[in-house]
Amino acid sequence: MYFHAHGVGSVPGMSYFVRLSPSAFRATEHVGGAWDIATQHIAPALGLLVHAVEQDRDARRDDRLVVARLSYDIMGTVPIADVDVTVTVVRPGRTIELVEAVLEHDGRAAVRLRAWLMQPGVTDAVAGSALPRIAPPDDMDVWDATTVWQGGFIASAEVRRAQVEPGRAQFWVRSSTPLLDGEDVGPVANVARLMDIANGMTVRADPTKVVFPNVDLTAHFFDEPRGEWIGFDTTVSFGPGGLGLTQSTLHDERGPIGTMSQMLTVRPGS
Repeated sequence: MYFHAHGVGSVPGMSYFVRLSPSAFRATEHVGGAWDIATQHIAPALGLLVHAVEQDRDARRDDRLVVARLSYDIMGTVPIADVDVTVTVVRPGRTIELVEAVLEHDGRAAVRLRAWLMQPGVTDAVAGSALPRIAPPDDMDVWDATTVWQGGFIASAEVRRAQVEPGRAQFWVRSSTPLLDGEDVGPVANVARLMDIANGMTVRADPTKVVFPNVDLTAHFFDEPRGEWIGFDTTVSFGPGGLGLTQSTLHDERGPIGTMSQMLTVRPGS
């Protein structure tokens, strides 16, 4: 299954990125950051890197290895400007590959992704998970995330949320803003463009008084995502020494599909 850029409710030319060349992209106002509207919310860039990895895979081979793990290191902030993406096969293999994709701005690496790609198989007879399901999107209240966060990316996201307490919530997210205008995008890239929103959907502290950006994001999948909604069962933890962790179980409307974690730097009064 692929998601075409002109999806339900989208407007041509109103994507997160515009392709300039095979490796160059221009960020649009819809990637505006939640901490600083002059820099990118990194979530769409994470989806862009997955899209680049999958395009490279399909150009090299015809057996469509599936994405099993995404591990991002976020090297710093990125302005809303042109970026370049390169893809390298780190560990080639017949059934398993490790691939690296790097997003750069002005010659500086801003995000590094290492993705494990694995050969799919037929394991229906043993499939299952003890991870608990969350309520479907229609059973959760609409939540306006712009009441807490600024920026074009947050404004582009539709959120349904069941808040338990500060730092603990279940929620669903989707967006009608395509990753790239005029291009088909696979389901993992479509989900990856939204995953980094998790850290801000159930805040433990007022983000105008305490900043807590994540420096990485790692997602493991045991099933490929389907549908427009991505669900999160999320807990945010702050330690006493300036470190924090956001942990999520990822869902589509069929049930759990994987897990995700984000390491935080917690800075009161910044």
